[in-house]
Amino acid sequence: MPGDLDPARLRAAFGAFPTGVVAIAARVEGRVVGFAASSFTSVSLDPPLVSFSVAATSRTWPDLRRAGRVGVTVLAGHHGPVARQLAGPAGERFAGLQLSETADGAVTLDDGVAWFETTVERAVAAGDHTLVLLRLHSAHSTDAVPLVFHRSGFRRAG
Repeated sequence: MPGDLDPARLRAAFGAFPTGVVAIAARVEGRVVGFAASSFTSVSLDPPLVSFSVAATSRTWPDLRRAGRVGVTVLAGHHGPVARQLAGPAGERFAGLQLSETADGAVTLDDGVAWFETTVERAVAAGDHTLVLLRLHSAHSTDAVPLVFHRSGFRRAG
């Protein structure tokens, strides 16, 4: 078992753990930029912090990092196609989606499970990813059923 960490086996092992899926988005230089992430987690209540990780090769993260405020939407059970869209070509990620935007540029999807307005607190290089710590400025939620990512597929929780 030790030393048996080839990438395919490691990916399969990571995929055994179901995770929630979020949309992370903001308006930057007049356009909405963002992506889907399945690495979102709560970090701290005091101060209020959450985190996610993004591939170090992401071409979207350098733009999103410059945003004044960043919106995070916990995707709902019916958002499987939306999650795939948010992982697609950058120019088409938000096409046809119902969005809300704060005065500071944080962008969220209207029909999510929960919404957070955040700022980037810190970003740390972590292997082939960047670990991003976000400070919360507002939070709202519903009782809707969330979307989960499990074994390389999107499923409705519950």
